[in-house]
Amino acid sequence: MITRPQNPSIWVLLFSLKGSIIPVIWRKVVFTMLISSIVVATHGTLYHYKVILTSTPFTLWGLTLAIFLGFRNTVAYQRFWEARTLWGELLIVSRNLTRQALSLLPQLTGKERLELIHGLIGFGYVLRDHLRGEASSEDARRLLDPALQAALAWKSNTPNALLGLLAQRFMGAARRVGASDILQVEIDQQLTRLSYVLGGCERIATTPIPYPYILMLHRVVHVYCFLLPFCLVDGIGWFTPFAVGVLAYTFFGLDALGDQISDPFDTQPNDLPLNAMCRTIEISALELLDEPSPAPQQPQDGVLL
Repeated sequence: MITRPQNPSIWVLLFSLKGSIIPVIWRKVVFTMLISSIVVATHGTLYHYKVILTSTPFTLWGLTLAIFLGFRNTVAYQRFWEARTLWGELLIVSRNLTRQALSLLPQLTGKERLELIHGLIGFGYVLRDHLRGEASSEDARRLLDPALQAALAWKSNTPNALLGLLAQRFMGAARRVGASDILQVEIDQQLTRLSYVLGGCERIATTPIPYPYILMLHRVVHVYCFLLPFCLVDGIGWFTPFAVGVLAYTFFGLDALGDQISDPFDTQPNDLPLNAMCRTIEISALELLDEPSPAPQQPQDGVLL
């Protein structure tokens, strides 16, 4: 996630590259402007044939393309926001279970309670690694005890397996200290909410926006930007490359931004900062236990991962 000042100056808004989509699309924009310059230099002539295109079809194409891009980016943002809501739920449930381990299971020793909560914190890191398709991270190995690591070593869906083990440990601790059935049900309800979080994240990660739809948008955006100079060359002359560049920046930028946020668990600059969220969960839980906690995750070069 890109971090930015609350009240950026006009200079930052207009010319800053940090937090902009320009580093992703600048090659396409420059290539489009280069084609526009060639069209202007040849006066719109292709193989001794003057290509004449009026503004009417481009107006209709541009309106249709804008509607499609807007719809696609709306769908992509819905996926992004749903993912953010699910990770917010993970933070809430982690705090609830930590508080319940303190208030509903007071007979537990400090070591037993810390072992339970370390596994709970580790669930966030394991889920992050699973969604990103990465191997078990150092953070997960740091928090999970050897028994949990050994049990997860051969599992394909490590978050689901870890959740099952956490449920056994929490309910085992509740029975061991004589917690009532009502209290056990309350703890199990929180663990069930974690299962919904896992399932929701997997639904987003494994169900991309249909590929034919994305392919059509990519093709139409490129064709539109490549043909546009033939429409503008007779009207604005050498101003054509600049006008095409602005329009290409808009369309290519919206296209690239939709690509990034449609997969919110990736490590692109506009994706969710899962590292920082996992650290927030760890800090919140350990502070409730009055245990030392790490420092919050800091952005690197304006990007919080």
